[in-house]
Amino acid sequence: MMLAFSPEATPTNATALILNLLYSTQRPISNIVPMKYISALTLLIMIAFAGNSILVRLALSTDSIGSLSFSIIRLLAGALVLGLIAKPKRALTSGSWTSAIYLLAYVFFFSYAYLSLDAGTGALILFATVQIVMIGSGLRSGERLSSLQWAGMTIACLGLFFLLRPGAAASPNLIGVVLMVLSGIGWALYSLAGRQTESPALATAGNFAKASMYIVAISIPLFFFLPEDPPSTKGILLAIISGAITSGLGYTLWYKVLPHLPATRASIAQLSVPAIAAIGGMTFLNETVSTRLLITTALVLGGVAMATLWPTKNGSPTR
Repeated sequence: MMLAFSPEATPTNATALILNLLYSTQRPISNIVPMKYISALTLLIMIAFAGNSILVRLALSTDSIGSLSFSIIRLLAGALVLGLIAKPKRALTSGSWTSAIYLLAYVFFFSYAYLSLDAGTGALILFATVQIVMIGSGLRSGERLSSLQWAGMTIACLGLFFLLRPGAAASPNLIGVVLMVLSGIGWALYSLAGRQTESPALATAGNFAKASMYIVAISIPLFFFLPEDPPSTKGILLAIISGAITSGLGYTLWYKVLPHLPATRASIAQLSVPAIAAIGGMTFLNETVSTRLLITTALVLGGVAMATLWPTKNGSPTR
């Protein structure tokens, strides 16, 4: 997909503009990318986020790489790219070791969950878990949901139960579901920990660097208990793309764009990720989207939209 940032845009010009946006730390985004193209850039970022599900499924389903190897390479590639963007010394001194643990949990359980889950199903469970944890955090901190928001939460939970209910035909693998829920909890905690960060992009670079140190340090005992065959060139490349592009560059661009999006538009944009992942699963992995998954997606995304886009009793949407 090429973003036509200007009437005379070419792939080279679009790439140059994105690189300029990534490396600029002081200039407002509106000085680099016209505001009328922010929506197109946001869509590109959501495709990148959904791409993580496609890439890991594509790698694992063809036995090109193991889940642990994929996690290690993804974190190392992301740390390298983010470190180069932020400058290595600044990256190493940014972020926190606690946030890095949350990031490691997200990446690690994400890779293992996709051994048994389709791309769309996994993305939906991840998204729902993140939203439920973050809404629960808001309730714990004193936010009060309106009746409409409680109804949205109920609808979303019923949608998940409809997908995961025991004994139903073609239910997702239980172990995969549990692993993806753990991944979602990790990402939600990571997001909550980063709310007060002054420079999210810089903190992300630091957290990727620290998470890489964690996983390298524990990789030997992990390979002993979770042995894998050596990864193929294809598997390594897919993991690098996931870490460097759809994760590293995707997160950096998101933090650049986010301040220029209304809260409601940012939430709506993120609602699209499970649907994009499902479409990608059909296109690149020949996965089927059942009527049951379509109904579940409608219930979960609709319920989450009700719970997050409407103002709370405190007067603002849940974030």
